[in-house]
Amino acid sequence: MKYVILVGDGMGDYPVAQLGDKTPLEAAQIPTIDELCRHGELFLNRTVPEGFPPGSDVANMSLLGYDPALYYTGRSPLEAAAMGVELADDETAFRCNMVTLERGADGRVQMVDFSAGHITNEESHQLISALNDECGSELFAFHPGVSYRHLMVLKGEHPGFATVPPHDYIEQDVTGFFNSYLEDPEWKELLEKVEKTLGDHPVNQARIAAGKAPANMVWLWGEGKMPSAPPLTRRFDISGSMISAVDLLKGLGVVGGLSVLDIEGATGYIDTNYEGKAQAAIESLKVQDFTFVHLEGPDEAGHKGSLEDKMQAIEDFDSRIVKPIFDYLTEAEEEFRMVITMDHFTPLAIRTHTTDAVPTVIYDSRRQQPGCGRPFNENEAKAIDQELANGLEAGHQMIEKLLEQ
Repeated sequence: MKYVILVGDGMGDYPVAQLGDKTPLEAAQIPTIDELCRHGELFLNRTVPEGFPPGSDVANMSLLGYDPALYYTGRSPLEAAAMGVELADDETAFRCNMVTLERGADGRVQMVDFSAGHITNEESHQLISALNDECGSELFAFHPGVSYRHLMVLKGEHPGFATVPPHDYIEQDVTGFFNSYLEDPEWKELLEKVEKTLGDHPVNQARIAAGKAPANMVWLWGEGKMPSAPPLTRRFDISGSMISAVDLLKGLGVVGGLSVLDIEGATGYIDTNYEGKAQAAIESLKVQDFTFVHLEGPDEAGHKGSLEDKMQAIEDFDSRIVKPIFDYLTEAEEEFRMVITMDHFTPLAIRTHTTDAVPTVIYDSRRQQPGCGRPFNENEAKAIDQELANGLEAGHQMIEKLLEQ
């Protein structure tokens, strides 16, 4: 038996007036997902436990079968694991976003872009290298990641300020949060050096000249220490792989004992290498029991507030990820169980994550029972939940349902 989890990050949404009050999932052309849903079991899955922030870290930890109440320590340690950065007991990892901030004449600070215009790897790696050379010390070290997503490691005691995800404050005033960093003298000195280094760097000068958003500051958040969790490979006696463009998911794969596959051209947006990801999943399923494929595109489109990009990301997920993997397993005459889901909603109207339970379908190639007969979307999942009350309130139990544990 083969087991597959396919995740369209942030696909869930609310009705959109431009779509005739349909959600993007309802309006999108997703024939393969809809067909799998009609022959599968549709239900709601609460991936974000009460009291936890609705981040991709918490939600994907649930999808991989880890109870956040037991294992969640922050997103950045997971990204550190993906980068091969080992944290000492006295070290804390911070997610280090490249961002575009705007300072007003009155000293107020606004979050213009949480991703510095989706800066490229080539550009951002030059900037992170410069930051480590100019601003790194015994206390602070910078490590390169993907696009705008990087890592900063602090040695010693946390200064105690609260951090927030920058994508929750797009085009909003963040003066209070930013100034809280400056209350500690060492952090104030660090960020002053960071601002000067980034402002003077040729990469940013070139971006400004080209009319692009400069990466004129870093935003530190999601901090934590390395979690300790039992690998999925040992817990369920399976072999498997993790396929994603983003270090957070790769780090979850490392924690889970999965093979973490690097796909050339995987960007974390709608220009990602879909075919490379699908083929990697197919190759892994030839020799392993399980694969987890994560697509970041719908989430990034939701943060941008781009209906066009979100629709494209959802439809590409269907045609360029779900369909080829399903076709391979069917043609290979493999018995398999497949989950189609998302980690959380990223509604276009609010451009950030929510705690809504997510529609999830499990398709079983053995088809021992008739399916739900419904297409895949938020409203159909809510309707069937009202009829059957078949949802999962503990999202980390979904993998046990998939694996028939």
